[in-house]
Amino acid sequence: MNNKHYRFGLFTIALGIFMLAQNTLKAQIPSTHWAKDGYQYYKVQSGEIVVLDARDAAKKTILLSKAQLTPEGKSAIIPRNFYLSEDGQKVLIYTNSKKVWRYNTRGDYWVYDLTAKSLKKLGANLPASSLMFAKFSPDGSKVAYVCGHNIYTETLAGNSIKQLTTDGTDKLINGTFDWVYEEEFFCRDGFRWSPDSKQIAYWQIDASKTKNYLMLNTTDSIYPYVKPVEYPVAGEPPSPFKIGVVSTTGGTTKWMDIPTDPVLQSYVPRMEWAANNTELIIEHLNRAQNETDVMICNIATGRSRSVYHEKDNAWIDILPEWEEHYYYGGWDWFKKGAEFLWASEKDGWRHLYRVSRDGKKETLITKGNYDVMQINAVDETSGYVYFSASPDNATQKYLYRTKLDGSGKAERLTPATEPGTHEYDVSPNGKAATHNFSNYYTARTSEVVSLPEHKTFSGAEQVAKAVSGSAEIKAKSNIEFLKVKTEDNVVMDGWMVKPDNFDPTKKYPVVLYVYGEPWGQNVKDENGASNNFLYAGNMAQDGYIYLSIDNRGTPVPKGREWRKSIYKGIGTLNIRDLAMGTKQLLKERTYLDTTRVAVWGWSGGGSSTLNLMFQYPEIFKTGIAIAAVGNQLSYDNIYQERYTGVPIDEASRAVFLKGSPITYAKNLRGNLLYIHGTGDDNVHYQNAELLINELIKYNRQFQLMSYPNRTHSISEGPGTFQHLSTLYTNYLKEHCAPGAR
Repeated sequence: MNNKHYRFGLFTIALGIFMLAQNTLKAQIPSTHWAKDGYQYYKVQSGEIVVLDARDAAKKTILLSKAQLTPEGKSAIIPRNFYLSEDGQKVLIYTNSKKVWRYNTRGDYWVYDLTAKSLKKLGANLPASSLMFAKFSPDGSKVAYVCGHNIYTETLAGNSIKQLTTDGTDKLINGTFDWVYEEEFFCRDGFRWSPDSKQIAYWQIDASKTKNYLMLNTTDSIYPYVKPVEYPVAGEPPSPFKIGVVSTTGGTTKWMDIPTDPVLQSYVPRMEWAANNTELIIEHLNRAQNETDVMICNIATGRSRSVYHEKDNAWIDILPEWEEHYYYGGWDWFKKGAEFLWASEKDGWRHLYRVSRDGKKETLITKGNYDVMQINAVDETSGYVYFSASPDNATQKYLYRTKLDGSGKAERLTPATEPGTHEYDVSPNGKAATHNFSNYYTARTSEVVSLPEHKTFSGAEQVAKAVSGSAEIKAKSNIEFLKVKTEDNVVMDGWMVKPDNFDPTKKYPVVLYVYGEPWGQNVKDENGASNNFLYAGNMAQDGYIYLSIDNRGTPVPKGREWRKSIYKGIGTLNIRDLAMGTKQLLKERTYLDTTRVAVWGWSGGGSSTLNLMFQYPEIFKTGIAIAAVGNQLSYDNIYQERYTGVPIDEASRAVFLKGSPITYAKNLRGNLLYIHGTGDDNVHYQNAELLINELIKYNRQFQLMSYPNRTHSISEGPGTFQHLSTLYTNYLKEHCAPGAR
């Protein structure tokens, strides 16, 4: 589900409603479209597509002007995204987008021919905003796209359209995915052009036997109506998949023979052409997601063979789960297809490997006691891979590079004078990068740098100004990064925001912000990470101490053991860590008022809030839980089974219930505000009602706020955020009074 990298799903709402739209946009629109020379790059600016040069900030060329983007007799197209053909002579423009579950992945596409100076709309006779994942063929002569769960190609010379699949329905899905594949594997774009532009490989998902969750819309018409969503809960088998190849001239699809468990089923979250026109490469996961096979499929015979196998005692993270650059596909090859890049935690850290095509040889590329946090660029020509890591501080992030042959040590490229969190978009040849930097006392700043020297091409004044003033801001900051060691000898990172005019001889109320599950890291050394977006006002001015801790199981760069210790322990291990961490801080810091301790969180953080209130009522007096999972057996199978196992009998089901808030609801003693949207397609409103029933059963009094027909973000409708913020703030002030005592 999602985060990190603040993905929009069950466990993705870590930074607030106002961040959701921005992160949704970021996940779909690369901030930089690099040119082949590694210095020039393309961007949308003021409704135009322009060419910029990293070496010269003043240099700008308009590639497509507003006039060129204006169809005859119509308003100008506003590009949401764009792509260039391989020869750079055509531009594919995505506009008029509409949301499909989380992201705006359908819309209209236009092609501008720079040679002919012509602008044409694709799929002219298809419904508006109905095309998905359009992309040029490698030779630039065609565009393929999905519409109505079928795959089409369109020849640009003459705009003739060929429908390659005809059996697509809401339940038989070609070229894209069902709800749970999209949510948990980030699988959206479900087809791939062959290198010679003559064939298309694609997924087919059969959701016909996947049960529908029936959502009830009671606000958009006088008569309520049902909105079904195919949604396999934990314990239910996933929708079966097929991988097929079809010619662009039409004809029957050749299906690959991929073994699967006929009862439990399995998953294929990754598929690409295997660096040629005759084979595909796939990643095949078993249902429990603790064994994976990399398989080569012969497209002529359909035969598949495993070339690499890996097993984990907990679970295996596929690449797009932690690396957003692979959300829409990609596979890194070396030596013209003789080797490929692979990421694994098998030595205790997340590292990169080179694996031979037959799987018989592998070379460790990144070496040492650190995790690769992101793959920023792979440049075989220069022999380097650029990646992000933070060996010494799990709250920060820096750029490194190391040799692709595994020789030598990782070289840090980020300046030592800039501690904090760094984000890079590195050009394909590693010569330049856009760079964003901030820490808790330095506002976010941007520049364009050369690599590996990390010299500023442009933005130097902005960076210098931000860094020069940061020392004074740091000295005045009321934010403290800390470590807390519990009675279980677990050491966790945290941050604490102290009140204005703080007096250590007095006692202050504590508000703990939690997430706690494998998709969320709260404690990051970046600007604004410790802000409470939901509080209407200023917590520091009002006299609150705001606090957050990252427990074991959170996706921080502390190694495999840290992250996977939570296996079969969501709702227990993470809850104890958070409780014991809070207990230790209450003991060590006498200015924390033990009678005024509140906790809150959203989604996975809402679940953690409920469990903390129910399992440790002696510590937490007030809780605000938003969009929480009340019963883990009601959440989707890919996420919940990944971390808790497959519930095939009573014993395995008991593990899910052991971590579920409904199991402990009878222990509520403090003040609880529970908030949920009735239109939540992710954590269904059923979770609220299951929890409510348990609280009623044991006469536990609480306050409920349901938002009609709002989704997991509770962001739809006029006035919604203001109402939610006011509700949150008033409840907190009433039950966990602000100010020193």
